[in-house]
Amino acid sequence: MPTLRLAHRGDWREAPENSLAAMQAAAAIPGCDGLEFDIRSSADGAPVLLHDATLARVQRVPAACVTLTAAELATHAIPALGEVLQAVGCDPFLDVELKEPVQRAIDVLELERGRIDDDGTPMLRNAVLSSFDPEILRWLAPQRPTWPRWLNAYDLSSRTIELAVELGCVAVAAEWHAVDADSVARAADAGLNVASWTVRDPAVYARFVELGLIAVCVEADALVG
Repeated sequence: MPTLRLAHRGDWREAPENSLAAMQAAAAIPGCDGLEFDIRSSADGAPVLLHDATLARVQRVPAACVTLTAAELATHAIPALGEVLQAVGCDPFLDVELKEPVQRAIDVLELERGRIDDDGTPMLRNAVLSSFDPEILRWLAPQRPTWPRWLNAYDLSSRTIELAVELGCVAVAAEWHAVDADSVARAADAGLNVASWTVRDPAVYARFVELGLIAVCVEADALVG
């Protein structure tokens, strides 16, 4: 399978990160295979795209995401997950990073990207759920045991690999400095694929393609194929 080039929080050169406009801009790039974005919960339980717990850094608003409704967040260009999924369609691969255990995110993804396999197994079409938080992955596993999960990590140490296996993940998405031939081989020996984040140098992306990574989250110059 070719290495997927995923736009990290969309194309923030064209619009604020994690905004609908950033996702649409990234999806329009011929070399972009898919999107990576972050999910949090609004005050009324809706899954929305936002990396930080607050709006301070990107939107310059001194408020926590969890204190505002989805409608209020929309006034700051923070989109709901359903809005983004409907806008980009089913072709782009999605790395949906859960910052919190947002129940309605699972329901929305199932509605837009769920499918039933030939043997009746519920699957997730062209998408994966990821998190840095093992407890979120543990929360997710019994709800949708057949949906693919990635453990996001800063390294590919033996401890990280063992944790990913214990969590039932299919891959580890590691910070790019931790990825080399030896670490990819260690993960492969444990039955895991490797993805990486966040790459800006096209030469680094090309090297990871040669190493057989499943996906690379990219931005800036590395976003253009």
